[in-house]
Amino acid sequence: MPNETDVLDDQDVVPGLPTDRAGCPFDPPPALAEVAARTPISRMEYPDGDGHVGWLVTGWDLSRQVLAGPVISARHELRRFPVPFPVKLGPAAPGVLVGMDAPEHTRLRRPLAKAFTARQAESLVPVIERITGQVLDEMAALAGEADLMQAFALPLPIRITCEVLGGTPDMTYEFIRNRVHLVTPGTPPETVKAAMDRIGEVMKSLVDLRRAEPGDDMMTALIAEDEFDDAELASLALQVLGAGHEPMAQMYGLGTLLMLEQPELWRAFDTPGWASESAVDELLRYLGVAQFITRAALEDFELGGQQIKKGDVLTVSVAAANRDGERFEHPDTVDLDREKNAHLTLGHGAHRCLGYHLSRVEMRIAFPALVRRFPTLRSAIPADQVPLRDAMSTYGVHTLPVTW
Repeated sequence: MPNETDVLDDQDVVPGLPTDRAGCPFDPPPALAEVAARTPISRMEYPDGDGHVGWLVTGWDLSRQVLAGPVISARHELRRFPVPFPVKLGPAAPGVLVGMDAPEHTRLRRPLAKAFTARQAESLVPVIERITGQVLDEMAALAGEADLMQAFALPLPIRITCEVLGGTPDMTYEFIRNRVHLVTPGTPPETVKAAMDRIGEVMKSLVDLRRAEPGDDMMTALIAEDEFDDAELASLALQVLGAGHEPMAQMYGLGTLLMLEQPELWRAFDTPGWASESAVDELLRYLGVAQFITRAALEDFELGGQQIKKGDVLTVSVAAANRDGERFEHPDTVDLDREKNAHLTLGHGAHRCLGYHLSRVEMRIAFPALVRRFPTLRSAIPADQVPLRDAMSTYGVHTLPVTW
């Protein structure tokens, strides 16, 4: 129920996060844009059945304050989903740093961050180029038609992340085989549980392998830190694999669709030197595949003229914040040369995505490679018919049929 001290007009409360894109896969939902145009922070009722009224933050500046706020928590058990979700989160399991606050979050993140510096990302260029070439070779063997998600967008970041972690090809295959059950709507709960259990076993086997056979990989480096037990190592590996592939896969899928719809972008990525950091950052901003981020208030405080109460849940709409006209000039236009581009797609503050640098290097390599290898690539269906992941935390497309 709403806080007793609040007097709410039902018309001022957003009934859950708007997610209907109304046929346009690239722009924020129209209903969300209307809310953002009125105010950068709104009351919102969460759809988990008990009537909690928290907050929807759509302005860029207020979103940054939420994500870096000292009295705002990322703890799983305090947060709620702004879209229907079948499971209520409990306390984060050992090693799940995305659902923790300092000091435990700091203890887990600091050693992991050593593997994700800008220098480390650049050192992986030969690995990324090799795997990208392999994936494109396999796609080229499909005789002129494919689902881009299954042929390119998903296997590429999964294989890169698995190799960086120190996994074997068999482990990569097992993850890909079981992952599909976790993201397919309507999958029976027992199948989902079996897939999650199997992926957990694969992560444990990775830890065992690299304890017995150290290599030049991230898992070996984490083991050498001597900071984590095996359960934490397996959990960290799963988080790196999940965070390293899902947003990237959707960037490749949705980004390719955007370039096919705007041929000048396709031509730009075929221009030597254009696939710069500013270009990939602009795609990250414009597409905003990290659709929302939730947090919870640990104390009463003021935000944007509103009184936030202890226990209130706040949802940052990344899609809306990335299109805030107060921060970005011509926010609804793709500008690959945009200089001031502090987008929030990869988060902000203590929980900013560890793979920030690696993701940009991957896209810098993969998009031009795709354009050069398949110059006649085209979508097999109209953009407004592509099935969207519109009510999920990572936005994108389920499938993208293409021909060439």
